[in-house]
Amino acid sequence: MPVESVELLVIGAGAAGLATAIFTAHAAPERRIVCIDSARHIGAKILVSGGSRCNVTNRLVTEKDFWGGSQRFVRNVLRAFPEARAIEFFSALGVALHEEEDGKLFPDSNSSRTVLNALLGETRRLGISVVTGERVIALARDDDGFVATTVSGRTFRARATVLCTGGRSLPKTGSDGFGYELAARLGHGCVSTIPALAPLVFDGWQELAGITHPAAMTLRADGAPATTLDGSLLWTHFGASGPLPLNMSRHWHRAHESGRPCAVSLNVCPGETCATLDAWLRAQEQSRPRAQVVTIVSSRLPNAVAERWVASAGVPRDLTMAHLARERRHALVRTLHETLLPVRGSRGFAYAEVTAGGVPLGEVNPATMESRVCRNLFFTGEILDVDGRLGGFNFQWAWSSAWVASRAIARLMAAS
Repeated sequence: MPVESVELLVIGAGAAGLATAIFTAHAAPERRIVCIDSARHIGAKILVSGGSRCNVTNRLVTEKDFWGGSQRFVRNVLRAFPEARAIEFFSALGVALHEEEDGKLFPDSNSSRTVLNALLGETRRLGISVVTGERVIALARDDDGFVATTVSGRTFRARATVLCTGGRSLPKTGSDGFGYELAARLGHGCVSTIPALAPLVFDGWQELAGITHPAAMTLRADGAPATTLDGSLLWTHFGASGPLPLNMSRHWHRAHESGRPCAVSLNVCPGETCATLDAWLRAQEQSRPRAQVVTIVSSRLPNAVAERWVASAGVPRDLTMAHLARERRHALVRTLHETLLPVRGSRGFAYAEVTAGGVPLGEVNPATMESRVCRNLFFTGEILDVDGRLGGFNFQWAWSSAWVASRAIARLMAAS
C-alpha cells in the first residue's frame, strides 16, 4: 500500500481526539488532518456517558476537581480553555446546554447522541478525515515526523502526531490501554493505571439496595493522610455506587496497590462530628422524649438506613428517647459517624468511567501538551495521569487539553 502523507495524525477518535482535530482545523484550515480509531463506530464512550445523556462539563471547574499529577499543570491547561469556552464551543455547534444538580451541564436534548453528532458533523464540515476500524499497531519517529502502521497494513506519515487513545476504562467501548504502549515505544513512562469512578464492592448491606442518601467516606491507609469525600451514595446488591463511592474508588485502589492496609468508614450524617451529633440527640431527648429513637434518626435518614444503623448501635427498635441511656447514645453517635465498610475492591475497569494513572505530566509541556522526550508528539485526554471527579470534569479535561495542543500544533504547521 502507498504511504499516506498527512500533516497531523490524531490517534484515537474519542472526545479528546475529535476535539483536538477540530480545534486544530479551526486554527490551521486547509491542512490535512486524519483522525484514526480502531472502533468501527466511534464515540461509544461519549454515547454511554452520563447515563447516555453526556455530562459535557460543569458550571465550575478547577484543578481541585482532579487527582493524579501536578495540580499546577492541570490548572494551567484548564485556564487556557475554561468551562465557559466549552459552553461557547458547543453552542456554536448547535448544542445548547442546561445545568442540573452540582453544576452538571447536559445537552438540552438529554441525549449524548446530540453531542457526538455535533462533533462528527464539524469534522465533516472542516474536511477532517475520520478513519474507523483501523488499529494503529506501530508508531515510530523518523526525520520528517512519524510513521504509523495499522493492523491492515496502511501506513501514514505525519508531521505531528497526537495520542488520544484514552485509558483502560470501559473496554467494551474499545479502550484497552494500547496507547500507553505506543507512548512507551517513543520513550515515555507510565504511572500505573487503576480504575477510577468505579462502584465499590463489599458485602453485608444488600437489604438497602436501591436506597440513596448523602454521606461521607473516609479512607485511612497506613502511613498516609486520611482521604475524606462527601456526596450522594446509592446502595446496591454488590455494595455501593453513586458519586461518593465512585469518587472514592481511585483512592482505595491506589492505597490497595501500594500494599498498605486500608479501611473505609462511612458517616451517614455528613458534615456532623461526634460532638454535634451527640448535642442533636440530647436536644431531641428534651423536645421529643416519647419518640422512638429510630423515628428521630429517620428524620435525617431513609427509614431502612435508620433502622439498620440504630440496630447496629445495639439500640432496641422500640426504645424511646427518654430511655436512651448515655452509653447507648454514645454508641449510636459513633455508629452514625463512623461505620466501617468491608470494601474488597471495585467493579474494575469494566465499569470504571475513567482511568487513573497514565503518561506522567512531568514528561509533557503544559503550555503545548507536547512531549518533552519526543518532539512533535502530543497528548490529550485520558491517556495522561489526570482523572477528575464525577460531574463533567473529565470531559472538560478532554476539551481543555485538546485546545492547548491544537494551538501548538497550528503554530508548528505555520512554521513548516
